[in-house]
Amino acid sequence: MFARRVDLAPNRDGTSRFLPWIIGLMVYLAGLALSATMVLEQVIDRWSTGLKGSITIVVDPSVDGGDAETDARIEAALSVILTTPGVLSATPLAPDEVAHLIEPWLGKDLLSLDLPIPRLIDVTLEPNSAIDLAALTRQLETAVPGTQIDDHKIWLQKVLRLARTSELIAIFVVLLIAVAAGATVMFATRTGLAVQRDVIEILHLIGARDTYIARQFQGKAVSLALWGGLLGLFLAGVTVLGLWLLARDLEGSLLPAVRWSPPFVAGLAMLPLAGAVIASITARFTVMRYLSRML
Repeated sequence: MFARRVDLAPNRDGTSRFLPWIIGLMVYLAGLALSATMVLEQVIDRWSTGLKGSITIVVDPSVDGGDAETDARIEAALSVILTTPGVLSATPLAPDEVAHLIEPWLGKDLLSLDLPIPRLIDVTLEPNSAIDLAALTRQLETAVPGTQIDDHKIWLQKVLRLARTSELIAIFVVLLIAVAAGATVMFATRTGLAVQRDVIEILHLIGARDTYIARQFQGKAVSLALWGGLLGLFLAGVTVLGLWLLARDLEGSLLPAVRWSPPFVAGLAMLPLAGAVIASITARFTVMRYLSRML
């Protein structure tokens, strides 16, 4: 009955005009944070899959014996590696491949400088194999002095720890944004209640229930939050798409090809709805608490 005749939504004060924009900005930031979390998760999966079950053997080149002596050292190392239990395959990298790997640090003209470049052997291990790296190190040191083993564990653990920490920070940022959105809705609702206090008192005198008054503010807050959330989601989608197009053209990028998985798309699509739910709960709680203090 009252809902058809009276609109008590907070539309008379200036704060309600800014509420959609504030919610939109928060949804935009939350969308970027979730997108960063998705990219980090895919980077973690790529690095873990690429380095798990493999080791790299570093063979020092022969300075005096030339390429022939270096090739002999490679063959000696391969004979030790391939007879080790748990090794699936071993592939030596050509000098130009090694030069390409260290090109970002030493430049493109490394081969033309005739510098001794360490040779690398990419070793693939059998799944769930428990290879004795200490024993392999001793055998390689005996057969080919100066040979080193890099099992990637230390580097991978540091990178994964950094990625996981960044992921947790992104999730924490999303939670902070949710809290800030609730505080914004609470402030706008309290301002609207203060502006329309006289009208609320009159409605109380004629028998209006607190739940009715709360629904008026609640409905308007949801409408404004949903509108702002859709705007923020659109801007976040445009930004993420633009960054994806730029990253796709990077040659040799460390970033994986982004997979737009259904859970991620659903999570982004639910951001405006989450903002509306926060606005609804916060507005109702604020109104009911305010009205209880008026009695």
